[in-house]
Amino acid sequence: MGKIAIVTDSNSGITQKQAVELGVTVVPMPFDIDGHTFYEDISLTQEEFYVKLKGDGNISTAQPAPDSFMEIWRKLLKDHEAVIYIPMSSGLSGSCQTAMMFAAEEEFEGKVFVIDNQRISVTQRQSVMDAKEMVEQGKSVEEIVSYLMDTKMESSIYIMVDTLKYLKKGGRITPTAAALGTILKLKPVLQIQGEKLDAFSKARTLTQAKNIMINAIKTDVENRFGGDVNQLNLEIAHTNNLEEAMNFKEEVKRAFPEYTGEIYVDHLSLSVSCHIGPGSLALACTKRM
Repeated sequence: MGKIAIVTDSNSGITQKQAVELGVTVVPMPFDIDGHTFYEDISLTQEEFYVKLKGDGNISTAQPAPDSFMEIWRKLLKDHEAVIYIPMSSGLSGSCQTAMMFAAEEEFEGKVFVIDNQRISVTQRQSVMDAKEMVEQGKSVEEIVSYLMDTKMESSIYIMVDTLKYLKKGGRITPTAAALGTILKLKPVLQIQGEKLDAFSKARTLTQAKNIMINAIKTDVENRFGGDVNQLNLEIAHTNNLEEAMNFKEEVKRAFPEYTGEIYVDHLSLSVSCHIGPGSLALACTKRM
């Protein structure tokens, strides 16, 4: 007994293979597709998901069954003193509150700590990496939980949506607004900072959208992080458009020539992707430890 176990869900973008390499555990998120249940990175690959999405499959997200993460907790507690579970933001899914409810049961009380630090995708992944590093440094579970909660607002994601089709399909905008936006070739830029996915700005071109996201991060650097971009991790996420994401990475490098870190690139969470569709790009920042 002794070591602290780190658990997250697949909304973090961490694959099952990467989880093994990192020494963490990932709960696969379930998806209902045309009446059948699939589990991310178990019975549903990224490629299969986008084929079904582009083929107008009837896709909806779901919460992991409580037994799925409770069984993982039980297994880990056999040779760990505590489990830190970092699920997606409670503002984007009810799975976090469900986990909190079960963590309060006598079996897990004082042993399982559910972190609602308002993260998803690359920012959620960074929380996992920070927690892992703190475990390796010998920090206590109380220190790790406190850090993750104290820094929960110290991240942002800006997301450019390539098509309004999926926002319309999910009921997040009206058919009239979607039709008008399509005619005008609008590319909304959304923001996740804290609990919810909100409208941030709009663009007419991909170039304009990328500039909006870069300038938003620059504003965050100045207004929230003391003017020093090297206090941050910069991250890019995409929905099935890696080539464009890598091109964007070079643009971000040029926009922040003083940045000394590596800009991490990964796919955007499938739970977000099913609502915004393929072709999207995101630029994120998280406060460095």
